[in-house]
Amino acid sequence: MARYKEASCRLCRREGTKLYLKGDRCYSDKCAFVRKGYPPGAHGQGRQKISEYGLQLREKQKARRIYGVLERQFRRYFKEADRRKGVTGETLLQILESRLDNMVYRMGLARSRTDARQLIRHGHYTVNGRKVDIPSYLTRQGDIIAVRESSRNKSFFKELAEWGAAQGTVEWLEVDRDNMSGKILRLPSREELDIPIAEHLIVELYSR
Repeated sequence: MARYKEASCRLCRREGTKLYLKGDRCYSDKCAFVRKGYPPGAHGQGRQKISEYGLQLREKQKARRIYGVLERQFRRYFKEADRRKGVTGETLLQILESRLDNMVYRMGLARSRTDARQLIRHGHYTVNGRKVDIPSYLTRQGDIIAVRESSRNKSFFKELAEWGAAQGTVEWLEVDRDNMSGKILRLPSREELDIPIAEHLIVELYSR
């Protein structure tokens, strides 16, 4: 599958905000966005006038990059959100949040969504007791996500458990640090999501 393999920090600089793509590094002084908070490239520091379409496009790209989703897949998620009842923009974010790689990250079972995708591909997690190695797998309310028993004794996951305990837990998830598992209590409301996205601009873009 196609995947962006260049420097992640360039994406944050391009979107003009921190996307938290590299875990702990994004919270340190080493973060490239802190050191160079302007777009990459020869003309990055020049003044740029952005059109209405440009603003809508940037919001869509920002959402794609935060959740690590390709264009065709993102469009499918939008069509599904548009089909469901409720506010389309909020529903779209809930679908993105329900991805397995995002849930693993939210539970503190991986340091970033990128790490979560790699670990899921390697078969380190289960959903309701069954191994799932598809990062885009859409979880549901009541699902229990856990690190596989055969992986829990690895030093990497022991360190990860200590790191996760220091991160805290969001209100819509219930996490058992001792057993390296978590349960999805419900999908989050828009007010509970801390992502810097104006989802109404994405809806406007796809409604053109």
